[in-house]
Amino acid sequence: MGTATITIQSTNNETIVKFVSTKPLINRGSYEYGNIDEAKNSPLAQQLFYLPFVKKIFITANFIAIQRFDIVTWNDVQEEVREHIEAYFKEGKPAVEEAKNPTKSEPIEVYAEATPNPSVMKFGTTRTLTSTDIEYKNIEEASKSSPLAQALFSFPFVKEIFISQNYVSITKYDVVEWSDIHSELRSFIRTFLQDGKVIIEKFPEQNEKKSTERIEISQNLEGTSAKIVDILDEYIRPAVASDGGNIAFKSYDENSKVVSVILQGACSGCPSSTATLKNGIEMMLKEMLPHQVSEVIAING
Repeated sequence: MGTATITIQSTNNETIVKFVSTKPLINRGSYEYGNIDEAKNSPLAQQLFYLPFVKKIFITANFIAIQRFDIVTWNDVQEEVREHIEAYFKEGKPAVEEAKNPTKSEPIEVYAEATPNPSVMKFGTTRTLTSTDIEYKNIEEASKSSPLAQALFSFPFVKEIFISQNYVSITKYDVVEWSDIHSELRSFIRTFLQDGKVIIEKFPEQNEKKSTERIEISQNLEGTSAKIVDILDEYIRPAVASDGGNIAFKSYDENSKVVSVILQGACSGCPSSTATLKNGIEMMLKEMLPHQVSEVIAING
């Protein structure tokens, strides 16, 4: 896996902090531990439970979330925990000792949903795929990091792929209709996941950079920029994700008061994206931040 760099990311719950890794931590699913006895397959979690303030641990594709008891504040201990986790991975140890040959398939369901973009369909799953949104424009990009995306590009009608926490959005070429192919894709994804195959081997550098930027944004931005990020995360991104897309903050110009956002998945290149921005996102930002936003500009991811 290579040496992982760990960064600290706060959450909306003040008792929970994420420790985000630049390298994948596990190959499939996610793991939650409420005590040291439950963490028998995770030496890392067992070590962390020896810290008296650790209440619960959640390990997924590229982060470890830890919930604390109220005997401490995260500001006092989070750096110590980050250093401990980073040192653990430098020794080449796994986050979780996963079974190499599972005896039975995970009970996984995959469902297809139409999106506002007629060229994109969302394939939702009942398991965690990744905690970092990743978009692939071609098979060359996918071959460097995602076996799942690479396999999907083997279908000649697949144009682009966007992988989020619990869904895959697929953009098709116009030569076929969704009614002819969505069942085949749904079955393929379900079988791929049930077989326990690797979804993402490593995160592409550009996505690592974007992930780091999002962490820095949530922690370091102040003033209007921080308020914009909060509004996007709370009011807009959940709705966009339900349609198989993603919207991320890029920049805010204090002089022109122009907000730039990045569109991904079903939102990228969507005919209705411009109207949605003008009539929805832009209006909301103007109403919630009076005299601070003049325009929203969308950039396709």
